[in-house]
Amino acid sequence: MPGESRSSPREIQSYLGRISGPLLDRIDLHVEVPPVKFREMTGERTGESSAAIRSRVVAARQLQIARFKSKPRITCNARMGPKELKAFCDLDETTKELLRLAMTDLNLSARAYDRILKVARTIADLAGTESIAAEHISEAIQYRSLDRQLWT
Repeated sequence: MPGESRSSPREIQSYLGRISGPLLDRIDLHVEVPPVKFREMTGERTGESSAAIRSRVVAARQLQIARFKSKPRITCNARMGPKELKAFCDLDETTKELLRLAMTDLNLSARAYDRILKVARTIADLAGTESIAAEHISEAIQYRSLDRQLWT
């Protein structure tokens, strides 16, 4: 079938092993996108409309602009430094423990920790919530897990 790999799992692992951890740490989202089946493409679409998604993104960006209005060099969550992470990514104890377990179990780096917080802050912004909840951290962790599952 076109587009399918003819490489063995060992060959794939060897290839992916060439990509360094520090390089992967600089990529915020790691998402596997499987091919879409024909019946899914031709079936009735029930997902969120592009207009609704755009509206949530615009609202999240406006929230970030307001959040960082006193910091002209920071225009969005991705540009937060350590001070801003402490100020705007405060977690309750349960959520902190979830993140600690993920960091330990997946052997994630300090850079990955910062990325998870930034992505979780953005997910919370898209949801329109003030604080980062466990589900936001969980989703952000999912976007980091591919590098540890495939590239270690």
